[in-house]
Amino acid sequence: MSPTPPPAPRSDDHVNGEVSYWFREGGVPTPGSHLSGARACDVCIVGAGYTGLWTAYYLKRARPDLHIVVLEKEFAGFGASGRNGGWVVGELAGSREGYARRHGREATVALQRAMFDAVDEVVRVAAKEGIDADVVKGGVLTVARNEAQRARLTALVRNAREWGWTEDDLIVTGLGDRIQVEGAVGSVWSPHCARVQPAALARGLARVVRDLGVEIFERTPVIRIRPRTAHVPPSATTPYGTVTADHVIRATEGFTAALPGHRRDWLPMNSSMIVTTPLAEDVWARLGWENGELLGDMAHYYMYAQRTADGRIAFGGRGRPYRYGSRIDDGGRTQPQTIDLLWRMLTEMFPAVAGKGEVAHSWSGVLGVPRDWCSTVVVDHESGLGHAGGYTGHGVATANLAGRTLRDLILREDTDLTALPWVNWRVRRWEPEPLRWLGVQAMYALYRAADARESASNSARTSLLAHAADTITGH
Repeated sequence: MSPTPPPAPRSDDHVNGEVSYWFREGGVPTPGSHLSGARACDVCIVGAGYTGLWTAYYLKRARPDLHIVVLEKEFAGFGASGRNGGWVVGELAGSREGYARRHGREATVALQRAMFDAVDEVVRVAAKEGIDADVVKGGVLTVARNEAQRARLTALVRNAREWGWTEDDLIVTGLGDRIQVEGAVGSVWSPHCARVQPAALARGLARVVRDLGVEIFERTPVIRIRPRTAHVPPSATTPYGTVTADHVIRATEGFTAALPGHRRDWLPMNSSMIVTTPLAEDVWARLGWENGELLGDMAHYYMYAQRTADGRIAFGGRGRPYRYGSRIDDGGRTQPQTIDLLWRMLTEMFPAVAGKGEVAHSWSGVLGVPRDWCSTVVVDHESGLGHAGGYTGHGVATANLAGRTLRDLILREDTDLTALPWVNWRVRRWEPEPLRWLGVQAMYALYRAADARESASNSARTSLLAHAADTITGH
């Protein structure tokens, strides 16, 4: 077992939870008006996160006459959209091999290219609509910090080339060319990633769609979604009334398990973050983090980080990965031992931060994980129901692609987007409890142990413990 990390230094104004640091500057929003009575519309969207907001945006831009209603339990951006690491990354949210087995290599490569395009689309719309979300397209740097990680990094590059990534899409970099990461033995950089302030993007999108005439009702939990029957249109039922529509779209991602009948669809995986106090210029000079790059690594228990616009490091990883019965802690509070673990990881990678910074804010959120780890977008015109999600941690860009694809599917338009292999992708449900709890706990215990063994050895072989974890969960 790894030793218990020493306590992370907390700033005097340290906040744990309260949704996320991203809402700290403007304050946690007061939710707007809730639904008041029954309503009929063309499209009802359940969930005012990125997926729901992008879908409303593209539908309204394509068909200004559509009456669109968005129902949100808390406030726009309350879930993962306001808590994530701010990575607008063009990585495929799913298995290339899995998609290719059903739809072929060409379709899978097209999906990957669509993901690259989604990064530029988010940047484009933010600029066009005046959404000030600290967007910087600085790419993403992935580092290896031991020999096993370096071998996986080499395999990642080789695999990417086999799937059509060019030398411009993924560049092997010299150590220290970009960010000075302690112990790094290899690194690659891809231009297909942008930094964003997540809550600012969600708030901006909500403002834009409201200005376009979309109705967003907050403080309005949906307690049941019903399909179309012979005489009744599809509907979303709330404590304040029922909304009927031609289409009802579920855009609830990590919160999907809370809906009746959907507890085992996607597993709500927990992820945690900390953000430092502002760091001095001499610290940044030692880190060499100058171009807005996002940062990740090749560990099994991986991390993700960004340099924020206000001169901090936002650093994330898995904390308590899953709560029994797919329960969700809405408040976003993070266990003290998780804060300490993330701080240890941060300062091991950036020793210059130790003694120079403190933890200013810590928080957690959930993302949706399908049983085969492949994202999907679905519209069934017979039932009138649709959904998108299961983004496995790549949701900031993937939600944009989902919104455009849902638009085309709802409008019954045959386009390049509706031909992509994740459209109408079906997957079996997660196992009942206690099997899924045991599986997730075993997976992350094995990954942690595998990382420790690889760091302690000089072997280039991935630990057998990590292969066992992959087998257990199908990751």
